[in-house]
Amino acid sequence: MTGQGRGEQAVTGQGQAAPSVTAPLRIGNASGFYGDRFDAMRDMLTDGPLDVLTGDYLAELTMLILGRDRLKDPARGYAKTFLRQLEECLGLAQERGVKIVTNAGGLNPGGLADAVRELAGRLGVGVRVAHVEGDDLGQRFPDALTANAYLGGAGIAACLRAGADVVVTGRVTDAALVTGPAAAHFGWGDGDHDRLAGAVVAGHILECGTQATGGNYAFFGGRSQRELLRPGFPIAEIHEDGSSVITKHDGTGGFVDVGTVTAQLLYETSGARYTGPDVTARLDTVALTQEGPDRVRVAGVRGEAPPPTLKVGLNRLGGFRNEVVFVLTGLDVEAKAALVRAQVEDALGRAKSRPQEVRWELVRADRPDAPSEETASALLRLVVRDPQQDPVGRALSGAAIELALGSYPGFHVTAPPGKGAPYGVFEAAYAERGTVDHVAVLPGGERLPVQMSGDSRVLEDLDRPPLPEPLPQGPTRRAPLGLVAGARSGDKGGDANVGVWVRTDDAWRWLAHELTVERFRELVPEAAELTVMRHDLPNLRALNFVIEGILGAGVASQARFDPQAKGLGEWLRARHLDIPAALLDVPAAPLKAIDANEPTEVLP
Repeated sequence: MTGQGRGEQAVTGQGQAAPSVTAPLRIGNASGFYGDRFDAMRDMLTDGPLDVLTGDYLAELTMLILGRDRLKDPARGYAKTFLRQLEECLGLAQERGVKIVTNAGGLNPGGLADAVRELAGRLGVGVRVAHVEGDDLGQRFPDALTANAYLGGAGIAACLRAGADVVVTGRVTDAALVTGPAAAHFGWGDGDHDRLAGAVVAGHILECGTQATGGNYAFFGGRSQRELLRPGFPIAEIHEDGSSVITKHDGTGGFVDVGTVTAQLLYETSGARYTGPDVTARLDTVALTQEGPDRVRVAGVRGEAPPPTLKVGLNRLGGFRNEVVFVLTGLDVEAKAALVRAQVEDALGRAKSRPQEVRWELVRADRPDAPSEETASALLRLVVRDPQQDPVGRALSGAAIELALGSYPGFHVTAPPGKGAPYGVFEAAYAERGTVDHVAVLPGGERLPVQMSGDSRVLEDLDRPPLPEPLPQGPTRRAPLGLVAGARSGDKGGDANVGVWVRTDDAWRWLAHELTVERFRELVPEAAELTVMRHDLPNLRALNFVIEGILGAGVASQARFDPQAKGLGEWLRARHLDIPAALLDVPAAPLKAIDANEPTEVLP
C-alpha cells in the first residue's frame, strides 16, 4: 500500500509480494461502535489472513460522550478502549503485516496517535503511526460542544502511501475507513467514481461489524446456536474495479448471505444516492449475488461526483433530563395512572421551579389474571426536561417520592429519580468542501494538506424507478408483515429510517404496491403527522422509509421510548395487514429457540 500504479507489484498484508494490484485487498472490521466486543481485534488478527483491519468507534452519541470527556480533561476526547485493545494486538498486527486504520481518535486524533507511539515504544514494537485531522470546526460553531466535518478517505490514503502502519483519524465517514486503504492500494484517483462508490458500499456493509454477519437480523429463525451465539466480524475482499466479496474468517460464528448484506445496506441510509466526501454511491445500482457459503459478491455499483459541501455534525448540551417509572399493578390501571399523574402535576405546579417539559407515557404490559406480579403490572413513565438541573432533580424527586404513602394502592417505582443528567442535541450543518482543512500528518511528522477534488455535483432528484407488475388478485390472510418481509431501522439525527426488504420476486411485486407512505403511516401511527419519504430500491427488492423528526433532537435527547429507533423496524414487522395467501404458504424455516443447556461446540 505504497501508492503504486495499477500495473505495479503490491505487497499483501502477510508481507508477501502479490502478482499485481488486481489481487483483492482483504479489509476486516473489528469494531462497530465504542464498546463493541473487546477481543474482536485479536480474533480478527488470529483467525485468518487480512491486509487491513479497521475499527469504527464513532457515532453521533459517541461524539457527545467524547465532548464531555474533553471538558473534564483537554488531553482526552478519544476512544480509550482502542488503546487497551492495541496493547494486546500491536505486535501481532506488525508480525502479520496488517495495517490498522481507525477513527478512534474522535476529537483528539493527534493525542491518540501520540499515545499509540508511546505504547509502541513501551512494547518495543517498531510501527509507523500517522493521523488525519482538520475535521474539528469548533471555532466556526462556538456554541457547540463538538463540531466536526465528515472527511473522506483521501487523508487515510496519503498516510498509507507514506508508509504508515497505524492510521488514526477523527470524524471521517464510516466508509472512509475502507475507501482510504482501497484508494492507496489500487492507486485510485478522485475521478474513479465507480470504483470509489463500490468501496463506499463495502465500507457501509462493514461499518457496523456483526450486523453484516447475522447480528440483529430479522430472519434469524432456523439458524443454529453456533451461528447465533457469537457472530464473527465481517471482511470485504475489495477488487481493483471496486467490486467486492463480503465474507468472514472461516470457522467463526455468524453467517453471510444476501439477506444479511441487504439488511446492512439499508441501515441508516435514505435515498438511492448515498452521499459522502469521496463520492456519491448509487445504491439503486448495487447487485448482490450469493457466490458461495458465507460469500456475497457486491458488484455493479455506480458512482457520481460528491456534493460540493461536507456534512458537519454538531452536538450541543440541550439541558437536563430526569425520569421516574411508576409501577401500576393489578386492577384499575387507568384510574391509578390518572391519580398519580394528577398528584405529581399538582406537586410540580407548587414547586419553586416546574420543569419546562413534562411527558407521560403509559405502557400497558399487564395482562388479566396474570400468573406473576410482574406480568400483572403496567408502567407509567414520566420524563422531564429543563435548561437547568434543579427543576428536573429536586423538584421531580420531591413530587414523586413524597407520594409513597399517599397515592394509589401498591405504589412503588422502578428506581427513585436522581439529580438529573445532561442531555445533548444533535444538528447537521454543512460546509463548503474547499473551506475545510483536511490534513494528513505523516509518520515523520510532515503535515500534508489533502486537496479535495474540485469535481463535485449538486444533488438532484432521481426519477422514481418503475414499479413491477402487481400480483394477480387472490385470497389473502390477515397476518404480520414480518412473515414475508425483513426490516432494519436506525437513527440519523432527529430522523429515523426503516428499510424493508423481501426475498422473492413475487413478494416484491406485492410489497412495492402495498407498503405505500399512507399504509406505512397507518401501521406506524407515530408517523401519522410527520413527513415520511419512501425510496424504492428494486435491485434489492427493498423500500426505505425516512421519518423526519420522529426522534426529536436526536438520540441524546431521548425523545421516545426507543431513542435510536432500533426496534422501529421490528414493530413494523409485527403489524398485521392483508397478505396474499400465496406468499404466506411458502415454507419458512422454523424459529429455533436457543437452549442454554444444549451442548455447543466451542467457537475458535
